[in-house]
Amino acid sequence: MSPDQSLKKILIIDFGSQFTQLIARRIRELGVFSEIVSHKKIRNKYIDDSIKGIILSGGPLNVYDIKRYSFDKNIIENNIPVLGICFGHQILSKLNGGRVKQSKHREFGLANIYMKKNSPLTKNFFRKNKTIKVWMSHADQVSKLPKNFRVIASSQNSKFAMVENQSKNFYGVQFHPEVTHTENGKKLLSNFIFLICKIKRNWSSRDQKKKLIRDIRKQVGKSRVICALSGGVDSSVVAQLLNKAIGKNLYCIFVNTGFLRKNEEKQVVETFKKKLRINLIYVNAENEFIRKLKNITDPEKKRKIIGNLFIKIFERYAKKIKRVKYLAQGTLYPDLIESKSVTGSRTSKIKSHHNVGGLPKKMKLSLVEPLKFLFKDEVRKLGLELNLSKEIISRHPFPGPGLAIRMPGMITREKIKILKEADYYFIKGLKDHKLYDKIWQAYAALLPVKTVGVMGDNRTYEYLCLLRAITSEDGMTADFFQFKKTFIQEISNKIVNSIRGINRVVYDVTSKPPSTIELE
Repeated sequence: MSPDQSLKKILIIDFGSQFTQLIARRIRELGVFSEIVSHKKIRNKYIDDSIKGIILSGGPLNVYDIKRYSFDKNIIENNIPVLGICFGHQILSKLNGGRVKQSKHREFGLANIYMKKNSPLTKNFFRKNKTIKVWMSHADQVSKLPKNFRVIASSQNSKFAMVENQSKNFYGVQFHPEVTHTENGKKLLSNFIFLICKIKRNWSSRDQKKKLIRDIRKQVGKSRVICALSGGVDSSVVAQLLNKAIGKNLYCIFVNTGFLRKNEEKQVVETFKKKLRINLIYVNAENEFIRKLKNITDPEKKRKIIGNLFIKIFERYAKKIKRVKYLAQGTLYPDLIESKSVTGSRTSKIKSHHNVGGLPKKMKLSLVEPLKFLFKDEVRKLGLELNLSKEIISRHPFPGPGLAIRMPGMITREKIKILKEADYYFIKGLKDHKLYDKIWQAYAALLPVKTVGVMGDNRTYEYLCLLRAITSEDGMTADFFQFKKTFIQEISNKIVNSIRGINRVVYDVTSKPPSTIELE
């Protein structure tokens, strides 16, 4: 639970839904602080005056298989408004004496729901014809309402699509208002927060800045902190936060792994040491990283080796600085969600991030991760509040392992050199054509495949370069960017004609899911 008990909030109890983090995000967008906790970890004793509303999330569980979930019923008996979403709607009904069973007709995707009764939850939610499209994702449904509950809205296959007990401030919806596919879903959440929970707006970039600076000071006291600085958005914001919080006790360490983009090390030193005047230590560890990764092809091993070596370097320099107890890094909420279940729910691990799953089990430094419950767009807004330049804030995400995970297979100096050039031409092309700010993330990758080509009547046998550019709101889901044919032709020609070692360029048109944004 949050250490700041004075901040009024909406508590989201997570039952393992892939959309739980979206609920938190939508509530924060409405200007109210929200916090997620696992159904396995929440206890009634944790419920205090700071909690003004409770949301029960969806999830992959079955209400009638009680062995697969645990939940203290007393949590919903504290005179605090409760909104159940999908599985949360079912468990709310069951705990109050209703029944849930498998649906004869499952609903996945868009469905129309029809208004039956007026409710504070649905004020200005429905269209004028009293219908609206919502996003369903369920195989079970409420089959009998609890006593004193009534139906607000129904769909063709879900009689109890929206229900309420106004006297107890209990509300349940079978669909997902947090996803963009549900029309006017944000209005429904807004009604719950402001009309039913009667909470006031209390969350903005300025509020975040004050709270995070306060939290950092409380955590580290007068100890010295080293910050893993990459020059990207996340670590830059962390560095500025720490600079505001602890000043001279901050030591930023910028490690050149050899897997940075072309000329990146010069840009980072120029920005942070000379412009922002942050205490910066530059470490050229290129040879050390390349040596450790020799003959390593497994992507998880690459990430683990890079993560472990980062920590060894930080610990090495911590000894030189002396009295260092903490390591700060720019871990974000999506990083934690993909690497492990931050809330202890039944979500699956997708891959380890170098600054999450790549950390050694026994580490001499304690972690400071002030951004670990923020989304990327929140971090960008926070950066502007901290007076970072738009140039830094608008940078595309760049993974800690860098180009090492953009060249599947064995890593060699030759491949690094080729990939740096390809990435440079691609990103430069985006900026020249004013496309860079329209794209969430873009990069070039070098695939472990050589193909036959013809240049000047001569046969070539060189690498295949893959280009990837995606659009996204928070990195959790993504779609490929649709370039004009002329742009792709121009970049392809530039890469093939300018870089010895590449004779073929392809463009990745896979969304996330099913793929991830990075290749490894």
